[in-house]
Order: sequence, then C-alpha cells, then structure tokens
Amino acid sequence: MTLTALFDLTFVGRRDEVGLEWDREYTFGEIDERVCQMAHLLAARGLKLGDRMCVYLPNSVHFIELYLAATRLGVIFVPVNVLYRDREIGHILRDAEPTAVVTCGSLRAYVGEGAPVWMMEEMEPLARAQPTSRLCRVTDADTPAAIVYTSGTTGVAKGAVLTQHNFAVNAINLVSTWQFTPQDRLLLTLPLFHVHGLGNGVHCWLLSGCRMRLTERFVHDQAAQWMEEFQPTVFFGVPTMYGRMLEWTQTMARKIGSGVRLFVSGSAPLPAAVLEEFEERYGQTILERYGMSETLMNLSNPYVGERRAGSVGLPLPGVRVRNLNPDGVAVADGETGELHLKGPNLFAGYWRRPEATEEAFRDGWFRTGDLAVRSADGYYTLQGRRSDLIISGGFNIYPREIEEFLAEQPGVREVAVTGIHDARRGEVPVAYVVCDGEFDAATLESACRANLASFKIPRAFVPVAQLPRTALGKVQKHLLPPVEIN
Repeated sequence: MTLTALFDLTFVGRRDEVGLEWDREYTFGEIDERVCQMAHLLAARGLKLGDRMCVYLPNSVHFIELYLAATRLGVIFVPVNVLYRDREIGHILRDAEPTAVVTCGSLRAYVGEGAPVWMMEEMEPLARAQPTSRLCRVTDADTPAAIVYTSGTTGVAKGAVLTQHNFAVNAINLVSTWQFTPQDRLLLTLPLFHVHGLGNGVHCWLLSGCRMRLTERFVHDQAAQWMEEFQPTVFFGVPTMYGRMLEWTQTMARKIGSGVRLFVSGSAPLPAAVLEEFEERYGQTILERYGMSETLMNLSNPYVGERRAGSVGLPLPGVRVRNLNPDGVAVADGETGELHLKGPNLFAGYWRRPEATEEAFRDGWFRTGDLAVRSADGYYTLQGRRSDLIISGGFNIYPREIEEFLAEQPGVREVAVTGIHDARRGEVPVAYVVCDGEFDAATLESACRANLASFKIPRAFVPVAQLPRTALGKVQKHLLPPVEIN
C-alpha cells in the first residue's frame, strides 16, 4: 500500500474533523486540499517521478504539504537540517543533485548556488491558486519516498533511501504497539527534517487520525504552557528535552503527567537517572525506543509491561535481531555484541554509494554499528557505537558504562567518555564533564576507583561548558576538545 492510500483512511474518513493546530486549526479535508494544490504546483514546475527535492525549512504546515505532495508525485523528498550551513548543505546538494531546493528568506543565504532555489514565501500564494483536485502518479511500495542524510557524527553524511513501504510499516507498527487512537492529542515539537519528527510524529498522526499541535521547535520556557493549553495525551521527545522538563515545578509536572498517557524518548540514550526522576515527578514512565535513519524504529519498551531503565526494549513486529561478535557468531545473553537487523523497515541502501551499502550488510543483515547486551528475558541495552569502543591494553571498554556511572555522581549534569591514543596501552578513556556546581576531578576519580575496574578509570576528567550535540541531542564526540596526557 502506498502512503497516499494509507493516509486516505484519515483524509477521507475524517475529512471534517480538526487534525492540525499550527497558525490556526486545519481540518483533515483542508490539509488534503492544500496538499493537492501543492502537488499541482510542483508538477507544473516540472518535478518528475524520481526527481529529488531538497527542503530546507523549519517546521510548518508548508513542510508537511511539500512532503505529502512529493509522495503523491513520486518525487523523492530530501529534508535538510535547518542548523546546517554552507559546507554541510553543499555536500547534500552535490550528492543528491536535486531538481530544486525549497527554502525561506531567513535561510536562503546558506544555500549557495547550484540547483534552482524556490522560495516558500513565493510558492505559498501560487499554490493557493492551484486546483484542489487529486493529482497522484502511479507509485508502489518500493518507490523511494525520502533520502534522509545521516547525522555525520564520525564522517561524511550518507543519504539513506527510505521507501514508501518503510514509512508505512513503521507507522503501522507504532500506531498499533503504542495504541494510538483518533482521540489522542499529539504535541510535536521535534524537527520534521529528522525521522523522529517526520517518520514517527507525522506518520503516526496521519495514520491514527488524531489531533496534532505542531510547533517550530521545543522552547523550554514555553513548552509547559503549550502542554497546559493543548493538553496532549502523547509527547515525543529526546533526552535533553526531558532533562529540561525536570526543571518545571512539581505542581506543573503532576498536572501535565495526569493528562499524558505516553511520553516517548529516542534519538539518543536516555540516562536511567532522568527516567527515574521523571517518573517520580510526573507519575509517568518514559517509553524508550531505538531507531536509526536507515531503519526507522527497531526496538521499543512495551506500552503494556515493564519499561526498563537503560534499556531500549524488545524488537518491534517484523523486526528480526541478531547480536553478533566481530566474527559473525551470536553472543550469549549478557555478553556484548553488535546488533544486526532484518525486516521490512530496512532502507533500500545509501544513495549512489553501492560500496557503502554493501559494507553495511552481512549476509543480508544490516550492521547497525551499535553494541548491545540482551538480557535473559529479551530486553536489549545499548552499550554505545562500535566506533566508540575503546580497546585499552587488550581490554574492551564501553564508554556508556562509565558515562552512566559518572552521571550518577553529585553535581554532574552530563558526561561523555571517549578514547585517546596512548603509546603503552593503545587507547585510554577520557571523561568530558558538564557540572552544575564546582568541578572536582579528584572526587570523580576517587568514585571511579571505588566502583570500576582499574582499566576503566578515565585518565583525565575534562570540564566543559556543554557537550557538542546534533539537533536531536546526539553527542558529537569527534568535536570534543583534544587532550594531552603526560
């Protein structure tokens, strides 16, 4: 089934009901007509089946219209992170070779020359003059819907080609396992250029037919008021958002928690301490899940059942998981391996990178690069990236174990552990620490010596004002300042 046919369950079946709050309220019928108009405009401008259209816009109703119009025309949608600038955008434009780039006045200067640039301010009145009749080209489940560029935290970003089937399966899985209904109210503050906001948020909204309030971004000082006004039942967030929400008053936390049935966290590891404090303050246990740009969602803690702190839960329907050592042999429960995946959620490959695509698979299984441990009852706990693994004197060190321990220490707000070269041991761990109060390296080292094996103790504790992060909160360890150890 194509996305158009899937979403018509809502656009046709719930046509007269309010579906979106943005600058005003929009019924699903109004959104459908606006998408029809945008599809006519894109077709009139020459976009053909298989053409790429880069969209470099902040969250808005226009972003949604462009995406849905592209899916109806078989145009490949290429969302661009609004925090990207000349160099990063230039790489995407050279790689994707789009027919056009859609942007707006505040971002135009960063696009540079190359592909034609279409300004959203000019397109809006032109679109509203177009017919509201349906314009849909023949597509199928294997038709590429989007090219989503990886965050590029360790190298050049690659374009993951996601098909209409990938998005459809992901939406069906989440709506069913997370129990979405038309009566739900989704507050979406995540950026739509990322699969968390687009693949989860927009698709769950449209498949379930619930009501969604969209904001341009998460603003800590305003989000509590948004929740009080909109009274959401579902909220998708990232760990940094939930950390900021712990700063709200206990009264506000309890009031919000009494109305929300589901808080979901993803895109970066959720510290166990945050989950536990959030549960105490809000009366709700955050549901943590695990996904990737290349696969959409893979595992999730259960909606009904134990939501285990530090764990990303169990495989979603249709997703097969293997945990293998470097030789491709399955590891026992309780041992660390690399997650390998199979399922209808897997992407079609990296755009124009056959070698990278081939390297990413082993015997038909996608190599995630994520290290994990499976418990005896099937819950998976991530241990970090394969590329983050520190090998020191022949011992494997998993940074997340040290990070979780240090995050429990008084005054430590957040921490990142990485390996640096050491002539004698090969690599040694170093901890970068953000503190709420006075930084005391000796106290942190003493705590580590009392609780961790000697080879896991960081050789240096480096105070930093903040950790470099992507727009979705993932720590960019390659941007941490260099350290020299005597």
